Amino acid sequence: MKIAFAGLGVMGAPMARHLVNAGHDVTGFNRTTTKAQAWATATGGKAAATVAQAAQDVELFILCVGNDDDVRAVVTEALPHLADGAVIVDHTTTSAKVAREMADLAQRQGRRFVDAPVSGGQAGAENGQLSVMAGGDAAALATAEPALKAYSKAIKHMGPAGSGQLTKMVNQIAIAGVVQGLAEAVHFAQVAGLDTDAAYEAVSKGAAQSWQMDNRWKTAAKGEFDFGFAVDWMRKDLGLVLDEARSNGAKLALTALVDQFYAEVQDMGGNRWDTSSLAARLQSRD
Repeated sequence: MKIAFAGLGVMGAPMARHLVNAGHDVTGFNRTTTKAQAWATATGGKAAATVAQAAQDVELFILCVGNDDDVRAVVTEALPHLADGAVIVDHTTTSAKVAREMADLAQRQGRRFVDAPVSGGQAGAENGQLSVMAGGDAAALATAEPALKAYSKAIKHMGPAGSGQLTKMVNQIAIAGVVQGLAEAVHFAQVAGLDTDAAYEAVSKGAAQSWQMDNRWKTAAKGEFDFGFAVDWMRKDLGLVLDEARSNGAKLALTALVDQFYAEVQDMGGNRWDTSSLAARLQSRD
């Protein structure tokens, strides 16, 4: 397919690379032009200086940018230049509201929009093992799906526009609680004088097992947080979750509490630390 990919950051760059490796004709765009040029040189793709240039006559326009305002700006600029009937797939984590807005805008201009946030982090993007949760027109997703499989291990259609973003909120709610539990478990093991490696071996094969435990227990115990999904990003996502909960009436007491704990980590200078740095907040009180 002829594809444009806007947003060549830590997630977008490897995702777009997988599309090139799968044989697609890919043009990359990034607000920092040198980053797009470097991506094109490294992958064999092409670089565009503007969103409009990247979008010219493409069948599939993919974006993975920062927030709601970024999505509005990129989609609005791209729409007039896309091929008739083109599909826009947005992998940004945004509000469900902006997903619905963009779906309506695209439909009015003869294009289709799919909100498709991902889970799996930078490692999932690098390894082509992301999970995609999608909202919007099912036929539009079916059109894009063969390309999306270049960097995805699972793609699930969740319903109408905004459903993908709502599902990503479910994902982040679940992660927030698990990471706080992990932080407290590591903290307790340390205060109790246990060998934390031995404690992990003892509990990680039973009901307490989780991805977070398998991938973050040992680094959290060592106080190593300089990697992974950043606290700033998690707070952005939890802000979207809590805004939506205020609208729909969902009761998210634990999520709101963990969001405040992340604010404390930011106050410690941990804005770019991995989300497992909730453990650092407890370690600082030892």
